[in-house]
Amino acid sequence: MAVLEGLAQIPSAFPLLVAVLVLVFVYLHSTGVSKAEKANTPPGPKPLPVLGNLLLLNLKKPYDSLCELSKKYGSIFTLYFGPKKVVVLAGYKTVKEALVNHAEEFGDRDVAPLFQYLNNNHGIIFSNGENWKEMRRFALTNLRNFGMGKRKGEEKIIEEAQHLMRVFESFKGVPFDTTQSVNYAVSNIICTIVYGSRFEYDDARFKAMVNRTNENIRLVGSTSVQLHSMFPWMKALLTTIPHVIKNVRDNLRDIDSCVNNVRETLNPQDSRCFVDSFLINQQNKEKLEQNAGLFNEKNLRFCVGNLFAAGTDTTGTTIRWGLLLMAKYPHIQGRVHEEIDRVIGGRQPLVEDRKSLPYTDAVIHEIQRIANIVPLNLPHITSRDVHFQGFFIEKGTPVIPLLTSVLRDESEWAKPYTFHPEHFLDDQGRFVRREAFLPFSAGRRACLGESLARMELFLFFTSLLQRFRFTAPPGVSEDELDLTPVLGLTLNPSPHKLCAVGRS
Repeated sequence: MAVLEGLAQIPSAFPLLVAVLVLVFVYLHSTGVSKAEKANTPPGPKPLPVLGNLLLLNLKKPYDSLCELSKKYGSIFTLYFGPKKVVVLAGYKTVKEALVNHAEEFGDRDVAPLFQYLNNNHGIIFSNGENWKEMRRFALTNLRNFGMGKRKGEEKIIEEAQHLMRVFESFKGVPFDTTQSVNYAVSNIICTIVYGSRFEYDDARFKAMVNRTNENIRLVGSTSVQLHSMFPWMKALLTTIPHVIKNVRDNLRDIDSCVNNVRETLNPQDSRCFVDSFLINQQNKEKLEQNAGLFNEKNLRFCVGNLFAAGTDTTGTTIRWGLLLMAKYPHIQGRVHEEIDRVIGGRQPLVEDRKSLPYTDAVIHEIQRIANIVPLNLPHITSRDVHFQGFFIEKGTPVIPLLTSVLRDESEWAKPYTFHPEHFLDDQGRFVRREAFLPFSAGRRACLGESLARMELFLFFTSLLQRFRFTAPPGVSEDELDLTPVLGLTLNPSPHKLCAVGRS
């Protein structure tokens, strides 16, 4: 049904029928698989012409469908998304072995047609080869230089948390949607690193950039964009695609404006932010020669765009899941309140308090695990032929390291489908790390802002829980709070409102 719903967006069935007939012809004449290849390929369901295995998938919850298929075909199996052959990796041990022990072979990004068109191998997230290596290295260095994992980064987050709490207080306990204010607060952290300054929450350009970014992250995971990735010829028939492209171009225009504001006050002797550092590299002829001109305007625009998107959506989404879960499970929220009050009292929470707040830390980790906000991971592709767990996977094969199957691996978690902070506590109530906790993925493509995100989650969450008690709106019971996620590139909570009640 999900496939049919996606096709329903097409204005006329006739062009689709013609295209399908052409694809059937091409499939029958050019996509045969040799017996030798079949014998050594990971198992999987037999594909239909053109559609592949689409009829086995719920495109609104593809991660759940893939987890179910792994129970039948094992931790590594082959699936056809339309005519596109994909290898799925399921379960903690298999995903970790691929991404960590075979990091080179599984370390490239499978770039969908939409991002091939938009990015053209620029930036960090949707690039490969030398461009990706240099841009990722440069971004990681500068994230660290401008606050990630350092005291000055902590100070920026604490300052922003104060702005966010003032917004929450302004609602005076009346139900409100936390989406925009949380996203603006989190986005400002990456903005201080990228541009050297924050934005006011009512800044029209800032609001538009954040809102477009969040909309695109939702749209990129939609059924219609999934169909475009399988059948690129459908681009002209799906209205979602030009909307995503327009959002990207509008954001690039605003990025250019922000970059130019930084450029006007550039001092090569005093690098204040990521953009400063990039511009200084552009002026350094020796570095330009060493890096084959990679410090160009397109890489600047897309690196800034990548950092802005990644730094806004994932952490903001996780915080919103956390507040919703606290309202859903008031007894857990109560234990967090008790621990914060007992250990910290009324002073500002600091990163160093984490070790003294084992239950709160466990709750934050469990929020990340159960929220499962990037269930399919971002797709990888094999950089070379690889023999893996007795199977042969040829170079250029798209791979899905299924993070849902890691965070809900029944062999790793006592209650994989339940919000259970005790997953991260021992019998004495001490915090314990879990190897199967991989919300940031692993290996070469692991989230480069992981340490920044961890710091943000802890400081925002503890600051908010110290100040407020989060409840369902009047007349709505905890049981009625909906934990069904909204499909997107990341999984957001369904639209909802909460009350932030001040704690005396």
